[in-house]
Amino acid sequence: MPTIDLEAAWAAFERRDRRWDGRVIGAVKTTGIYCKPSCPARRPKREHVEFFAGSDEARAAGYRACLRCKPDEVGRDREAIGRAIELINQAEDIPRLEQLAAAVGYAPHHFQRIFTREIGVSPAAYARGLRAERAASALNENGTVTEAIYDSGYSAPSRFYADAKDRLGMTPSAWRDGGRGETIRYAFLDTPLGRMLVAATNKGICRLTFDEDLAALKLRFPNATILPADTAMASLISGVMSAIETPTAVHDLPIDVVGTGFQERVWAELRKIPPGETRSYADIAAAVGDPKATRAVGTANGSNPVAVLVPCHRVIRSDGSLGGYAGGLERKRKLLAAEGATWKEQAAFDL
Repeated sequence: MPTIDLEAAWAAFERRDRRWDGRVIGAVKTTGIYCKPSCPARRPKREHVEFFAGSDEARAAGYRACLRCKPDEVGRDREAIGRAIELINQAEDIPRLEQLAAAVGYAPHHFQRIFTREIGVSPAAYARGLRAERAASALNENGTVTEAIYDSGYSAPSRFYADAKDRLGMTPSAWRDGGRGETIRYAFLDTPLGRMLVAATNKGICRLTFDEDLAALKLRFPNATILPADTAMASLISGVMSAIETPTAVHDLPIDVVGTGFQERVWAELRKIPPGETRSYADIAAAVGDPKATRAVGTANGSNPVAVLVPCHRVIRSDGSLGGYAGGLERKRKLLAAEGATWKEQAAFDL
């Protein structure tokens, strides 16, 4: 029987966190009803709630399912979503919504809603992302761009270039060829957390890291034109400093990052974490639709090219300990403390 973190489970119920649906069941002793964490019903007192790992355990303990939130359907929904993802992965062309819904036994509009709620994107957007991810892998090999496009399932180069414009920030050829044709400007900032490198294309910040030098930037983009910052970059530099010095404020700076489809989904989830809050690696894995991918989430965190703005420092272990951080644990502690977040070793850090 899996161990339940009771404090984390109650916190998920209090904030009606959909990401915990299917991971834990809350049963109300005074009503005899069990619910999923996102249930919209009024919350009972903490002492009246006990938690179970699943619906079967709650029923065995004498509870009945809530008719409002229908917790027993969570497992069925996720099985259907998993099957649909398998079908998308196996298909040469992007399946139509009606085909996917029929294959898993749902009405199209309902399946679109539950898929988007769980995965964060529609089935069509997921399929396009998967296809672009395959193209990204192919582009990093020695084949031509055209070969990569067709091998990844695109019916024509124009379709891939249309997708890539929104996803990559660079043309496919530039991406494959180390940034060829791109101009990247850079500056070094002395921040309260130490020296940082900030680099940006004309679309946004593409690199924000600690203790990285110009040679490392050139190694990452060997064929780009790399120049010192100009006056047009001043507002980005000011925004970065503000994000570090006042981390609890909202900072909506443009970023231009490239990753695999999975990495980009993880980074998008990181940007949803408010200052002062944390998520576990398991939380992020569940949010991107792959609850078992906690290690992959950790790897995607470590590959984050834009520190602070894509706040990978807000991801900690399920037991409340810090986990890792590419910029060093001391910086992670300082970032979280400045934002008012809590973690397992905070008392010792505050001393």
